Amino acid sequence: MIIVYILVAILMFGILIAVHEFGHFAAAKLLGVKVNEFAIGMGPRILHRQKGETEYTLRLFPIGGFCAMEGEEEDSHDPRAFNNKPAWKRFIILAAGAFMNFLTGVLIFFFLLVGSASPIAVTDTLTTTTIDRFMTGFPLEGENGLLPGDRIVEVDGHAVYLREDIDLFFSRAGATMDLTVERDGRRVELKDLPLQKQEYEGEGLRYGLYFAQKEATLLDKLQLTWYNAIDTVRLVWVSLGDLVSGAVGIRDMSGPVGIVTMISDVGTNAGSALLAVRGILYFVAFIAINLAVMNLLPIPALDGGQILFLVVDKIYGLFTRKRIDQKYLGYINGAGFILLIGLMVVVAFSDVMKLFGK
Repeated sequence: MIIVYILVAILMFGILIAVHEFGHFAAAKLLGVKVNEFAIGMGPRILHRQKGETEYTLRLFPIGGFCAMEGEEEDSHDPRAFNNKPAWKRFIILAAGAFMNFLTGVLIFFFLLVGSASPIAVTDTLTTTTIDRFMTGFPLEGENGLLPGDRIVEVDGHAVYLREDIDLFFSRAGATMDLTVERDGRRVELKDLPLQKQEYEGEGLRYGLYFAQKEATLLDKLQLTWYNAIDTVRLVWVSLGDLVSGAVGIRDMSGPVGIVTMISDVGTNAGSALLAVRGILYFVAFIAINLAVMNLLPIPALDGGQILFLVVDKIYGLFTRKRIDQKYLGYINGAGFILLIGLMVVVAFSDVMKLFGK
C-alpha cells in the first residue's frame, strides 16, 4: 500500500504546483504579459505545442510545472515583458499562484462540507463551541466561571472559529487562561481562569466540558468551509511562530517523505475507503493552503521574496528615479533556491531518521 500513498503524494504535489503555476499563467495572460512557456511537469519534454507566442509543454516528471514569462529573470526591452509592466500588475501576477492554491483548499473544504450530492460530503451533526453541560465535579461552574449555554469566542486572545480551536488553544495555555464567552447576548471576559485537565470518573483526563451539537444547515456548512480555510492559515502562522521562537525544531518539520507517512497514516487508520478518501482530501486542502501561505513569505526564490523585491524596487525608484537591475533579483533568487534545497535535504534526512525511530 505504501506505493499507492507515494503515488498519491506525487500526484497531490504535482497538481498543487501545476495549479499554482496556472495562477501565474492566467494572471499574466489577462494582464498582457508575454508568456514564453507554460509547462506541466518538470524535466525532459514529452509533448509540446506552440500556440501563438506561448509554447505549451508536458514534461516527464509529474512534480509541478512552471510559467516562463518574458523579462521575469532578467531585463527585457519587450514592452509586454514582465519587468516592463506596472508594479500593481506584477504584484497581482506574483500573488496569483498563492491565491490559486488557497482557492483549491477552499474548494476542497466546500465539496467535503457542502456537496451533499457527493458521496464524500460530510453530513454529520456539527459540534458547536457552546457549552452544553459539565462533567460531575467540574470546579469552575458559576457566574465567575463558566455556565451552560456559554459560547467560547476567544481563548487567550485567539478567536475561536471551530470546536477544534478550543482544544488547540487550551493545550497551549499555561496554569491559567483568559476566556471570552458570549452569555445571554453579551460578551463576558473571564481572566486568569485556572482551567486544567483533571481526572473525571469514567471520562479520564479531561477539561470537564461537554459541547452542544446541532444539525448542520447549509449556512453552517458554508461558514465551516470558510472557517476551516482561515483556521488553516492561522495554524500555519502559529507553527511558524513556534519555529522562530524555538518551541519546535527541524525535527518537528516534515517534507515529502514525512507527508507520504502522514498520508499513509490517514489512509490506514480510516475505518473505510470512504473515510480514507475524506481524510486524505482534508489533508490535501491543508497542504494547498499551507503552500499558499508559505509561498508568500518574504524569502528569496518564493513569490513573497519577489513581492518584497518589488516593494524595495519601488522605494529605491522614489529616491533615485531608477530601477534595480533584474539580474540582482536573479542572483538573490538563485541563492535563496540553493538554501531552500539545502533545507529540504535536511528535513528529508530527518524524516527518514524518524522512520527508523532515530
